[in-house]
Amino acid sequence: MNARLNICQAAYDAKLPPQVSETPQEIARAEWLYNAAEELLRGVTVTFQRRMRKPQGVTAAQFANAIDEFVNKRLADCEIDNSALGWLLIAAERGQADRIAAADLLGRSDHPLGKLGEIAESLLSPLADDALKAQAEDAEL
Repeated sequence: MNARLNICQAAYDAKLPPQVSETPQEIARAEWLYNAAEELLRGVTVTFQRRMRKPQGVTAAQFANAIDEFVNKRLADCEIDNSALGWLLIAAERGQADRIAAADLLGRSDHPLGKLGEIAESLLSPLADDALKAQAEDAEL
């Protein structure tokens, strides 16, 4: 009976995904990316500067442009089958928010901040390592 239980347990364990072990560096990088993406979603420019180097970052305008490009590509590829852009503009003209139309334009996302968070992180990701180094340099002072 015990042997059969061990075989069943081994088969079950083999079906599980591998355990994720994140290093402190990976955790810090993920935290920085999430926090910086939140800032961009609020319309705030994200910048940092390492010692003896030029400032780096993503401006709110660059983020807005990336969203424009993303939505325009979805429209051009006929991924949106309703008049979401029209409804969004009508709602904006009336001073209202149309979350449904915005969600239709952006598409589905599993990111905690939605598709906008994904777009923000894609812009910020190449800068994350330098941003962490800049934080470490600032902490030394």
